[in-house]
Amino acid sequence: MSQNNIIPNHMNIYWHDYTGHVKDKPIRDASLPVKAALIGRVGLMLLSCGTGAWRVRSSMNALSEQLGITCTSSIGLMTIVYTCFDGHKTFTNSLCLNNTGVNTSKLDRLERFVKKFPTEGIDRSGEQLHLELDEIEKIRGLYTPGKLGLAAAFACAAFTFLLGGGPIEMVCAFIGAGIGNYVRCRLIGRHYTLYLCVVTSVALACLAYIGSLRLAQILLSIPRGHEAGYICAMLFIIPGFPFITSGIDLAKLDMRSGLERLAYAIIIVLISTVTAWVMAMVLNLHPADFSDLGLHPALLLLFRLLASFTGVFGFSIMFNSPVPIAASAAVIGAIANTLRLELAGAFSCPAAIASFLGALTAGLLASFLMNRLGYPRISVTVPSIVIMVPGLYLYRAVYNMGEMSLTLSAPWLVSALLIIISLPLGLIFARILTDRSFRHCT
Repeated sequence: MSQNNIIPNHMNIYWHDYTGHVKDKPIRDASLPVKAALIGRVGLMLLSCGTGAWRVRSSMNALSEQLGITCTSSIGLMTIVYTCFDGHKTFTNSLCLNNTGVNTSKLDRLERFVKKFPTEGIDRSGEQLHLELDEIEKIRGLYTPGKLGLAAAFACAAFTFLLGGGPIEMVCAFIGAGIGNYVRCRLIGRHYTLYLCVVTSVALACLAYIGSLRLAQILLSIPRGHEAGYICAMLFIIPGFPFITSGIDLAKLDMRSGLERLAYAIIIVLISTVTAWVMAMVLNLHPADFSDLGLHPALLLLFRLLASFTGVFGFSIMFNSPVPIAASAAVIGAIANTLRLELAGAFSCPAAIASFLGALTAGLLASFLMNRLGYPRISVTVPSIVIMVPGLYLYRAVYNMGEMSLTLSAPWLVSALLIIISLPLGLIFARILTDRSFRHCT
């Protein structure tokens, strides 16, 4: 059956039908269903960008206040159930996405729509507002699959260096990640299911890494012993956004959204690491430590700054960030991640504490930058710390678990969990220190 003949499981919502027979009436004078439809659509579009429940609810509340109604909402990873009150009338609606992802470019446009609504939107009709939302909804991706594959290639090559890999591992990871993410983007564009996208892209990334390494060994007489970096070729699959936003939602007691996001992230991690383990069995690969590069501390510091900038920039592009937002996140990530690595290396700070301080630094820098540039905070903070997510630790935990070496698996798993917990905590406390509305439970 061709793609065009597939019957969608989620039916389309015809938002313009909600404007009824009063398409020229200002939204402030419209009926409750018309107002509620606008609020729900904005919330659903924000949710589709990958942002957390707290931010979605805040935007829905801001629109509700301007429209003179009250809104309560229950928000998950892919669904919103909300009720709007207007005097003695109520309107309840349940909305659902057909898929989830990350799109910081669309998020930026939506946040600007909400901020400008009191001055530019309140006197416009529901029809006009939905037409503007139609244009925002068309923001699919700023970059082609080829460019996204290139972004993943640079990001994973930089990630490889930060984990201790050398030039050979970096080049092979560049090739593997580029091919893997290119195929993943093509599959996502054809609306294939999550499991198929993850398994196929990770398997191809591992095959491309080993294939390029073997070819280099034949043509360039490269010595053996560089297989350790094959896991770096699949790190583009790390679900950084749902991991971090789940922690933020749980901190605000948005339990439904937080737990659903956490479950989604765990699913991706489990599928990808098990796939990589199976590929290791097929290709007879074994996780090993990288060889010491022997760099001077000053040179190592410089390379860490450069690699952190490159890695965060690449991940931010993968999240569909415009270049100015990606560059801002990269500057913050370069400072925060290098600080984390220096604390853990030169000062022997525990990895979890170093991760917390790195994420805290990223959050504080993002708050400082946001006040001057007006970017959504989450579009800068999350990409800047995704590079800190311990994908290698998680893989080694699953690999040793698959080998039934539980005593070897446990330290990797515990270390990974402590770091994963520390990262959102760092952003949360940065938000508590800089945002009065976030630090209160109201």
